[in-house]
Amino acid sequence: MHVSSTPLRLIFSFFMAVFLSLPTLAANIDHQRAINAASEPQNWLLHGLTYQEQRHSPLTQINDSNAEQLGLDWFFDTNTNRGLEATPIVVDGIMYLTGTWSVVYALDARNGKLLWEYDPKVPREMARTACCDVVNRGVAVWKNKVYVGTLDGRLVAIDAASGEKVWEVTTVDQSLPYTITGAPRVVKDKIMIGNGGAEYGVRGYVDAYDSETGRRIWRFYTVPGNPDDGFENKAMEDAAKTWNGEWWKLGGGGTVWDSMAYDPELDLFYLGVGNGSPWNRHLRSPGGGDNLYLTSIVAIRPDTGEYVWHYQVVPAESWDYTATQHMVLADIQWQGKLRKVLMQAPKSGFFMIIDRETGEFLSAEPFVEVNWASHYDENGRPVENEGMDYENGSASVKPSGGGAHNWQPMAYSPDSGLVYIPAMESVMIYEQVDELKYEPGLRHLGIKRSDAPPGDALFMEVLRDKVSSGHLLAWDPVQQKEVWRVPHRYAWNGGGLSTAGNLVVQGTADRRFVIYRGDNGEKLWEMDVQTGVMAAPITYSVDGEQYITVLAGWGGGFGLIAGVKQPAGPKRSRVLTFKLGASKTFPPIPEQGPIPEPPELMDVDDAVLERGGQLYENYCSYCHGIAAISGGTLPDLRRLQPHTPQSFDLIVHGGAFKSMGMPYFGDVLSLEDVQAIHAHLIVEAHEDKNLRETAPWLLAVKRFFYEIIGSIIAFFLGGNMATG
Repeated sequence: MHVSSTPLRLIFSFFMAVFLSLPTLAANIDHQRAINAASEPQNWLLHGLTYQEQRHSPLTQINDSNAEQLGLDWFFDTNTNRGLEATPIVVDGIMYLTGTWSVVYALDARNGKLLWEYDPKVPREMARTACCDVVNRGVAVWKNKVYVGTLDGRLVAIDAASGEKVWEVTTVDQSLPYTITGAPRVVKDKIMIGNGGAEYGVRGYVDAYDSETGRRIWRFYTVPGNPDDGFENKAMEDAAKTWNGEWWKLGGGGTVWDSMAYDPELDLFYLGVGNGSPWNRHLRSPGGGDNLYLTSIVAIRPDTGEYVWHYQVVPAESWDYTATQHMVLADIQWQGKLRKVLMQAPKSGFFMIIDRETGEFLSAEPFVEVNWASHYDENGRPVENEGMDYENGSASVKPSGGGAHNWQPMAYSPDSGLVYIPAMESVMIYEQVDELKYEPGLRHLGIKRSDAPPGDALFMEVLRDKVSSGHLLAWDPVQQKEVWRVPHRYAWNGGGLSTAGNLVVQGTADRRFVIYRGDNGEKLWEMDVQTGVMAAPITYSVDGEQYITVLAGWGGGFGLIAGVKQPAGPKRSRVLTFKLGASKTFPPIPEQGPIPEPPELMDVDDAVLERGGQLYENYCSYCHGIAAISGGTLPDLRRLQPHTPQSFDLIVHGGAFKSMGMPYFGDVLSLEDVQAIHAHLIVEAHEDKNLRETAPWLLAVKRFFYEIIGSIIAFFLGGNMATG
């Protein structure tokens, strides 16, 4: 009997259609594909889209004529509500990204479905020596493996299809306060990874590992070690001539904790080098010296780690002015000639242009208000203003240690010729100390800490907003001038993305995701995304549909310490993806429960309260906020359920919550210290209650009064307050 094959064909066709619609769990990026990444605009293959790190997409389906039709298409909740800073990688319909605690996720880029999750099990006590939150800026993908640097200093290779670990290596001495928060880079089967920890006293370097085996191929140190131990290479021997004293005892610093770039044509790999350890150059290197290669751009050979050239952005830096900020490679018309340049908007506030073939200095112009230096001379050295090095007193310096531009990536559009910078205006008082005292668990900055806790929370919030601000800045690198800017409410905002659709995309600290015209900054669309955004967006397409994705999760250095408020509610740290015509909505934010009554005041004298306040600022404020103003990511210590002194001791001194990310401090704080902190926080809790219960008119008067005082302080901080 003859049986028709039509049903079988239909069944076969159905299963083939289903199979072909599934994302392929391969990520076969190799050297040639990486070099040609610009020819695959549907993907986002490398950290900056291409090796040039321009973060400019050729996609145009979403453009300045239809951006108002954008809507939320899907979102994915990560496993915490803490800071997200990663740039996702998208390869053939699969998105790879990192979250808090260096956890790696693989998602279907069409719909956000979780394909696998890899948790490297970072010890939660690492939060104590992570200077600026337990964040991670992303993965690298190469030949069907996904690579991540973990907060505790490991490099892990993960199978891109299964999410299973293939190999891991420890890249640091884990007895020292090293961390990794930056994304690896891959060049010719070599995984490049740097590290952080300069504030706590380490020696910076970058490693290259074999992508298949994890074998270390080379290591390039960024500052010299103890001369008695010999030098690793001539670059270190030359650098040592620019140091004095016994700098190696605190490592020297110079960590490469974020930005790197690669030029395939020149075969040069560029490192952005960080600040000194300690910040204060007079204590770090008594007797002077430029302290190479701190705050420098260093070009090396990716095959061998061999030094080629360097340009030092801030010689003998003394303000935490790192050169770790995003570097962009471009070919631009410079003074009538096409030049291969490297562009950077570093913390120091001067927009830098250098020749990326030779390291020749071309230009430096301030892109924010700057007072530490007047200009750069023809030799490419900054001309410092007198007294700004605070050697004999104190100085009110612009920009602050947070910088004119921090880690959040900028974008460069070859179409408009503009660089889009998440810029900051800020000021900081630096004050000289007579000697550097090593205190375990504290940052070794070499500047004086405040002798008393700052004023009440309302005043600190007002002052924060008076002395710092942020804006999206469109900068013309050829004319070296501002073209347009969009002011933001707060200083700490997200990285940028530009597209050939004449779009610039950025998230903000005040919970907005916004699209602007690239040519003039006109706002085209925005959405409230329920939490602050720090990460830079990406765009990609699948099956002919263009998407824009950003990671939204509040935190980071400024986000935690400055206490910018975020809404209450669980699982706010998310991957958000938008497309034209989409209309998905977020779940409502749960209403905040009643704030508990503060505990009874402890029977202690003013000296104990003052000491508790100072200990809080030294040990607790980096995560829980200055003056205990929590940003909403971590617990507000003024509004906890009442603790008995014994339970507070168990948490802070005994480490009862260290598995949840609350570090153990029993090795550096006595029980008396912890009790003093607790007493101080109870006072803060009562002041917080009094503020909340203040009559609206009285609160308005108080805020108005603080606004006046804050404006006066901000005015004087803006001037040169160097003292002898």
